[in-house]
Amino acid sequence: MSHISANDLKTKGIAAIEVALGDSSEAIVSVRGKDKFVVMEIAHYHYLRECELDAALAQTQADLAAGRFVKESPEAHLERLETV
Repeated sequence: MSHISANDLKTKGIAAIEVALGDSSEAIVSVRGKDKFVVMEIAHYHYLRECELDAALAQTQADLAAGRFVKESPEAHLERLETV
């Protein structure tokens, strides 16, 4: 993964990000020598979000298959939340 210093970002602007992303799909921005941010192209961000949603769906389906759910009315749900 490429690294961009905050100073390079300040002096070179978006060109520093474009160069860093030419080598990999993500780049780390370091501030005062410590890794602080990650930048990526929007297409890669959308891909990662889709992966998160797929994982959440798979977990929900596994919970349903294993019986880890409660079927109740909205009123019963609110009452259960108030007691917790």
